[in-house]
Amino acid sequence: MSAKLSLQNISQRFGETQALASTNLDIQPGEFVSVVGPSGCGKSTMFNIIAGVLNPTEGKVKIDGKDVSGRAGHVGYMLQKDLLLPWRTVIDNIVLGAILKGGASMAQRAEGVALARRYGLGDFINHYPSALSGGMRQRVALMRTLAMHHDVMLLDEPFGALDSQTRLSMQQWLLSVWAQEKRTIVFVTHDIDEAVLLADRVVVMTPRPGRIREILPVPIERPRPMSCLTSPEFSRLKAHILDLIYSDGTTANPFETEAAHG
Repeated sequence: MSAKLSLQNISQRFGETQALASTNLDIQPGEFVSVVGPSGCGKSTMFNIIAGVLNPTEGKVKIDGKDVSGRAGHVGYMLQKDLLLPWRTVIDNIVLGAILKGGASMAQRAEGVALARRYGLGDFINHYPSALSGGMRQRVALMRTLAMHHDVMLLDEPFGALDSQTRLSMQQWLLSVWAQEKRTIVFVTHDIDEAVLLADRVVVMTPRPGRIREILPVPIERPRPMSCLTSPEFSRLKAHILDLIYSDGTTANPFETEAAHG
């Protein structure tokens, strides 16, 4: 199977600073990949390169084999802040991409309403963001990303500002959306539990200059109930990721790893 998203020897310098060392990564269609690492490891730099906001100093980004390096508009991008427009209703925020391109058609609005109903906000389409909880606002932000019809979605700490109970609920909700929508997701997080719970593979990065240290498959069957958070497999994988991030990584890996082009 050919990769949906391929990072080919991408690197990034800012003046004399090497923010991201040469990086290779292939992500398959419909795969969910989490990216973790210490602060300053280049996660956001890598995301901005994938999104086309940054043109890499070296290397290429390809989607479906097409070079999209330095070109925005090929992926959906959702940040930790929901960035909803407070003067726009829920439905207007969902179809904001179409509005900004000249106006949302009736069909696009109908699709936005269908998304809201499918994912639990059908009764709130005419409400304003101020009337929504934090979790509901993040749902709207994700629906806005879905409505842009990009196969690849970049989610950068989307639940980082939520309380722990809401965060767990949103993680389960995201997995149900992913299962239905079949999008390819790259998910940045500082939460190791979140990374393992959500992903097919976890990419662990090193401190600056950022590079991929190891790629770990998650050998936990889907669907994943909350009880898996305390399973032996989960605990062993979490411990190894923590060792990779916070020590010299000499501890033996309890799982068979894959090459970056796996």
